[in-house]
Amino acid sequence: MPFSIYVGNLPWSTTPDDLRALFEPYGEVENARIITDRETGRSRGFGFVDMADEEAGRRAIAELHNQEYGGRPLTVNEAQARPGGF
Repeated sequence: MPFSIYVGNLPWSTTPDDLRALFEPYGEVENARIITDRETGRSRGFGFVDMADEEAGRRAIAELHNQEYGGRPLTVNEAQARPGGF
């Protein structure tokens, strides 16, 4: 089961490939996605990264949280399941 990570405060221009490249030095990235507004298609400034290995994911969280990326301090933590299971 992949280890899911929330990444917030992303620059609006960040792409899924950018997000993947940011996390790949820490281990295998299974999926990287940017959440977009349904109506406009623009980035909402956050995304999720699924890593194959929990230990690598925890190391990435420890090293990337509050690091500056594109002029903004990142918020990086373990993703939490949404209430209601959506």
